[in-house]
Amino acid sequence: MSDAFETQFITAADKPALLGLSNPEWIDAAKRALRELGYKSHAAATPAEFSTRFNQVRYQVVLVEELFAASKPEENLTLKWLQMMPVNLRRHATIILIGNSFRTFDPMQAFQQSVHAVINSAEVPMLRQLVEKAVAENDLFLFSFRDVQKHIASL
Repeated sequence: MSDAFETQFITAADKPALLGLSNPEWIDAAKRALRELGYKSHAAATPAEFSTRFNQVRYQVVLVEELFAASKPEENLTLKWLQMMPVNLRRHATIILIGNSFRTFDPMQAFQQSVHAVINSAEVPMLRQLVEKAVAENDLFLFSFRDVQKHIASL
């Protein structure tokens, strides 16, 4: 496991984010953008580390690279794992997929990949604004569901 996981503890007040990125420049850009948005990020180095971390913490934002630990998109074990996961186990996170083959915020591509948003890699310099927009749209989409869920829990 990487050093980031060892040194960054998550508390109840934190906004955790998980990165499944292979590109070092994207990792730096993502950490910087997430820090500016108030998130505490963990970067996974392998698909196994990613799944372990995801199962240990309720991450609010998840960024995954189309080619994370893979040379072709079909080899991306992390994305396949997320796609096969039941929705109720990943609903707490806004999952964003970054890659060369996507049109930023194309809803059909996001739906096809079973993620909340897709971002073209050329847009990584604007990651802060794009993550903020994806999270806001996901929160708006799930507002009624979460409101009903909270109401039922209070009964």
